[in-house]
Amino acid sequence: MKRQIILASASPRRRELLGQIGLSFTVRSAGGEEKSGAELPWERVEELSFCKAQETARTADGAAVVIGADTLVFLEGSPLGKPSGKEEAVRMLKALQGRTHQVYTGVTLLWNREGRACRKSFHERTDVTVYPMTQEEIEAYVESGESMDKAGAYGIQGRFAAFIRRIEGDYNNVVGLPVGRLYQEMKAEGLLD
Repeated sequence: MKRQIILASASPRRRELLGQIGLSFTVRSAGGEEKSGAELPWERVEELSFCKAQETARTADGAAVVIGADTLVFLEGSPLGKPSGKEEAVRMLKALQGRTHQVYTGVTLLWNREGRACRKSFHERTDVTVYPMTQEEIEAYVESGESMDKAGAYGIQGRFAAFIRRIEGDYNNVVGLPVGRLYQEMKAEGLLD
């Protein structure tokens, strides 16, 4: 019997990436508040991804595989989440321009095997270097509306691509889901029957 795969995320970018690798899945986003007490970036994103997966798994069929994910941008160890408004988006982009920052995505898989609850959490890190930007470029980008629902106030797959100098690591991780690693982890656990 083929396992149902449930993506515990409302992100259209994650849906697109998961569909891109040919997986059939349904979306049931977690609606809880995202809070983590972890200090280290990879611990924080893994904890947040687990919370999302766990919330969705509570109402899922026991045979399903639930995928939770959370992406955060870190600059010098400090997290930059989704901006609360245009002013905060401008501040974030001013801080990122001309510098290298890190994008971490935590992913958690929850499933049952022979009546036993199983969990696998992992993370990916990608270093992103942004070209210097003028105040006018920052403001124009924020006015485009792209920055408002994205960690760090930018989307690498959109207009902000004009300001990306270099990435080191998985590009899809910056978009919001390291699908290559996810596929390999699922395959290793026998979840892709």
